[in-house]
Amino acid sequence: MNMQTAHRAAKHTADATTVEEGLAIQERQAVMDSDAATAVAMQNTLLTPRFYTTDFDALDAVDVSSVRRDWDELLAEMERDPNKGHFKKNADWDDVDWDGMEPELRKEFIDFLISSCTAEFSGCVLYKEMKRRGSNADITQLFAYMSRDEARHAGFINDALREAGIAVNLGFLTKAKKYTYFQPKFIYYATYLSEKIGYARYITIFRHLEAHPEHRFHPIFKWFKEWCNDEFRHGEAFALLMKTDPKLTSGRNVLWIKFFLTAVYSTMWVRDHQRPAFHEALGVDTTWYGQEVFRKTSEISRQVFPIVLDIDHPRWRPNLDRLERASRKIDAAKKAGGIGGFVGRMAGMAQATAAFVALFTIPAVRNAVPAQTRLEPAY
Repeated sequence: MNMQTAHRAAKHTADATTVEEGLAIQERQAVMDSDAATAVAMQNTLLTPRFYTTDFDALDAVDVSSVRRDWDELLAEMERDPNKGHFKKNADWDDVDWDGMEPELRKEFIDFLISSCTAEFSGCVLYKEMKRRGSNADITQLFAYMSRDEARHAGFINDALREAGIAVNLGFLTKAKKYTYFQPKFIYYATYLSEKIGYARYITIFRHLEAHPEHRFHPIFKWFKEWCNDEFRHGEAFALLMKTDPKLTSGRNVLWIKFFLTAVYSTMWVRDHQRPAFHEALGVDTTWYGQEVFRKTSEISRQVFPIVLDIDHPRWRPNLDRLERASRKIDAAKKAGGIGGFVGRMAGMAQATAAFVALFTIPAVRNAVPAQTRLEPAY
């Protein structure tokens, strides 16, 4: 196949069969991307998605023999590639009046899209690197499929952003964004929760808008069901990786699991409560939505985690709200600058730390992990 034929074969990231092909398409589109959106994606704060690196040799050494049956079934499903060609605009894509959109909603929705695009691409970069560095066929095959999926998701969000006249230069992010090192077990905990909470978030919005289509202010929400099913499959992969080593979910590591559960839930709560216009436009009460996503994620995570958080504890909601207020205080102090801003930032950070400790010390609910790990989307 010559280069011209190859170019015709995949003009859109949705049709790319490998992560390399998807990224090459995005690179050709980068001339349309905007500096402002890329600058937002470049930020490294507690609430913005990060890029990660890890001990790839340790990951490459994982033996999946103990979960072989479930592993082979999952990879066969990924190889069938049920969502190939799905993540692109078609006749169901309605026209969007970006100029007529309420300004605060436009601002928050663009922030949501940029954050989502960065998070998806963060996964793509990590998974692609594992595929590139590894020699273990089980592991490299898994990460080849997952990086392919994440590249499609990021490309699709960028398509939506380009309608608003902006987009993220993903190739630039790969080279310029700061990378955070995590041990493989921390990658497992964080990425498993990221994928499963992503499923819970997207399916909750999708089902809500099925029942209330008058609140679907943008067509991208129509694609959320297939999108969250990709997220679900990716989470299943990390559940199986954790099942290969019982030490990862026992002993002192249970405290790390509790830490990551608390951190991921808290971050979502704070971020969502700072987008009131976005959730109002969806017709969703942000507090209800947060608790509903936590319930779904907690129920799913019983497949592999020996604990779930007690999200109905009397200290839960008040301290999430304290954390959100502290986050606002920190942001305001940063904007103020000077000595007063520094003092305000330190005070906000102290309040945020106290709220997080109060959340972390809520007794967890013990869970008997089932022998059968694999789950299917049920919501």
